[in-house]
Amino acid sequence: MSDAYGFLLDTYETEILKITGVWSAFPDSTMDYRPHRKSRSVIEQLEHQVQSEGRWMNIMLGSDTGDPNPLDRSKSGFILKYRSDAGRRLEILRHKPDEWWRESTAFFDVNRSRAWVLTRRINHSTHHRGQLQVYLRILDLPAPSVYGPTADTGDRVIYSFEDS
Repeated sequence: MSDAYGFLLDTYETEILKITGVWSAFPDSTMDYRPHRKSRSVIEQLEHQVQSEGRWMNIMLGSDTGDPNPLDRSKSGFILKYRSDAGRRLEILRHKPDEWWRESTAFFDVNRSRAWVLTRRINHSTHHRGQLQVYLRILDLPAPSVYGPTADTGDRVIYSFEDS
């Protein structure tokens, strides 16, 4: 495991918990909800996350986990598939040496270090998770913790209401 870049993988590992915790907060009945006609629905947001992250991690970081789409296109199907694929990616990346993280890889039309690409991926995922947190508030649903307690978790950090 990388000594210098292990913090990126620790960050990615906690992001997996936060992403699936937010996804779990949506009742199945809200999967078609979209706050605006130009917005993605909840299920489309989940689909975008698994497809986008799957492509980035495969093409840019060489962490192929196969087809990112779940067999069951439901909230639980996306959560199970994302947890499985992200966990496998995490294991693959934990075995990369420091020099691998410093090497350049194609990031769309420019070259960036692999460490930069993973940082950007984490930020991209955070953006979509934030969108879904807004959806939760609009729907008047409780929001789980992300970087600390929320108004719905009191003084506790609860990444998923399913686990509390």
